[in-house]
Amino acid sequence: MPEIPLVPVHWRFPAHPASVRRARHAVAESLPDFLRPHHCDDLGLLTSELVTNAVRHGACREDKDLIELVLWPADGHYWLAVSDPGAGQPVLADPDADAENGRGLLLADCLAAAWAVRPRPTRGTSVIAGLSVHPGG
Repeated sequence: MPEIPLVPVHWRFPAHPASVRRARHAVAESLPDFLRPHHCDDLGLLTSELVTNAVRHGACREDKDLIELVLWPADGHYWLAVSDPGAGQPVLADPDADAENGRGLLLADCLAAAWAVRPRPTRGTSVIAGLSVHPGG
């Protein structure tokens, strides 16, 4: 009999800066206890950066738009998808050394084993990143 996979965890948060902290906390709390000491910080930083980008660049109306997160384990990774209703395409930036922002996807690129930007079937964009949970990965 095949092993039944875990059901992905799904959240929706208002497109508001306060949601960044809530999203980071929700993701950390959903990790199994044995993974928290090794992966909670990296997954928290990845969550913060992607949700911040979604709030800043992907939401049109803070009072109505929602940012969606999905977290699931697969193939030795924990995958995080952060979706927003915006039509824009996130891209890696090359900020000046003294720039105060513009490093979200650079951090994701450093932390994640793989990441991609995908259009959503109905409206919006998702950034999907996988964090390796293998020892040394």
